[in-house]
Amino acid sequence: MFIYSLRANTLKFFGVVGVAVIALITLIAFIPSYEPVITSVQTGEAVSQSEEISFDRIKTNEDRIAFLAQYGYEVEATPLEEAEVTIPEEFDKVFTGYNELQKKQGLDLSKFKRKKLMRYTYKITNYSGYNGDVYANILVKGKRVVGGDICSADTNGFIHGFSKDVTL
Repeated sequence: MFIYSLRANTLKFFGVVGVAVIALITLIAFIPSYEPVITSVQTGEAVSQSEEISFDRIKTNEDRIAFLAQYGYEVEATPLEEAEVTIPEEFDKVFTGYNELQKKQGLDLSKFKRKKLMRYTYKITNYSGYNGDVYANILVKGKRVVGGDICSADTNGFIHGFSKDVTL
């Protein structure tokens, strides 16, 4: 014969767990879903985007151009430069700052220390609010974008993430 007894403390424990589960389910049901908002390059206004930005399946030049188009950029069809770069094992002050920019846009180059990546540089043709030349750099490992930036080459230029609001 098997006898099992419950103490008041055991009942309280299961009661608290039950209330926590109900509260969690209620919160999930009533919290609105998050929809990413990006800034349009042409108008500078916030634009709601129904799909998330895709960093995967970047195999061809057309895929890289389509990746930049997700942010509203139009680029010249041929990259200005295609170069293999190696992420250093130790980050100096400049590279640490650059990686902080990557982290702000949800990427992290510290995972790729001592690894070789491909860097593709494109000239942006529709960047608003700046008269000089603006370039997009995309860092690709395999078939995934793992980093990059939008910058100008002028001495008083700028650098920011793929979205204009991601700055150092």
